[in-house]
Amino acid sequence: MANKRRSRSDLPPGHLGHAPTIDIHTHIIPEQLPNWAARFGYGSFIRLEHQLGSCPGCAHMMQGDTLFRRINANCWDDHERISDCDRDGVRMQVLSTIPVMFHYWARPQDALDTSRYLNEHIAETVGRHPHRFIGLGTVPLQDPQLAIQEMERCVKELGLAGIEIGSHVNEWNLSEPELLPFYEAAERIGAALFVHPWEMMGHDKMQRYWLPWLVGMPAETSLAICSMLFAGVFEKFPRLRVAFAHGGGSFPATFGRIERGFEVRPDLVAVDNPISPRHYLGRFWLDSLVHDPEMLDYIARLIGHNRICVGSDYPFPLGESIPGGIVGEMHWTDAEKHQVRWKSALEWLNLKDSLLTKPGPKR
Repeated sequence: MANKRRSRSDLPPGHLGHAPTIDIHTHIIPEQLPNWAARFGYGSFIRLEHQLGSCPGCAHMMQGDTLFRRINANCWDDHERISDCDRDGVRMQVLSTIPVMFHYWARPQDALDTSRYLNEHIAETVGRHPHRFIGLGTVPLQDPQLAIQEMERCVKELGLAGIEIGSHVNEWNLSEPELLPFYEAAERIGAALFVHPWEMMGHDKMQRYWLPWLVGMPAETSLAICSMLFAGVFEKFPRLRVAFAHGGGSFPATFGRIERGFEVRPDLVAVDNPISPRHYLGRFWLDSLVHDPEMLDYIARLIGHNRICVGSDYPFPLGESIPGGIVGEMHWTDAEKHQVRWKSALEWLNLKDSLLTKPGPKR
């Protein structure tokens, strides 16, 4: 269900003044989806059932006959999104698909077809409101060559800033050599990558208490970061720009253990990359979605304010009610807050400050 809860501090819109906020972690879905399961003849592709009578402006995301999630119109209605942004002082949103739409499990050509549909929708939304939205595409990463083909189309033809990818690709972690050509291509064409957890590990053991979202998601993000560090992805592709969702998940809180493992068991940990993981702190970005000022302050000390971006997970309930609200609670300088609110995002996206001189929210 879309997020309507206010933050515990109940900060008013524009609570950090008129400095812009770029929210790098927001999700969008088309109002209408093809019946891909019928078209392809298999699979649990998401379809939407709009609840016109019982809940106008609501829809059910269905996987077969199973309800995946109830959503509201701000998941697809760009005018509602802009209204929410104006209310909360958000200048621009970075749009990406809902991870259940990655379709890595599908036949590669079918996943390419669904990716193209979703990417064209995001590009059209950005095209209608280029001063409010920035787009990230999705690609069939189970087939790296098709993924490269679609990534190049997203960046060169659709004008998207990069690609959202999952924390793993079926049985592949993000360290697998099969994915290296994809990283090389992303670096070559300047595509930003946003890594989001999906299909959480241990799901079968976490059937109660919403544990996949509370425990599995943080673990998935740490899995993705460690996989890329230990495989030497950032060493091989030093200009690759990667951001990870949810403040890096459990990675920051367990970094001491991760580093210790590298030091005492290099025979197990340093088999593909002999360089300490500490060397790469500051080489990637994290969003600010940690719900805890003390943890956010620790992350800033760990990787630097210039590698933290506002991310809210709009419009879902586990996200931040007021994007960037936690930044307003921090005992940081104005320069540090501005860095996190928008400057880090522009650097990750390789966009110019002039993007924010265009018309924005009316006050």
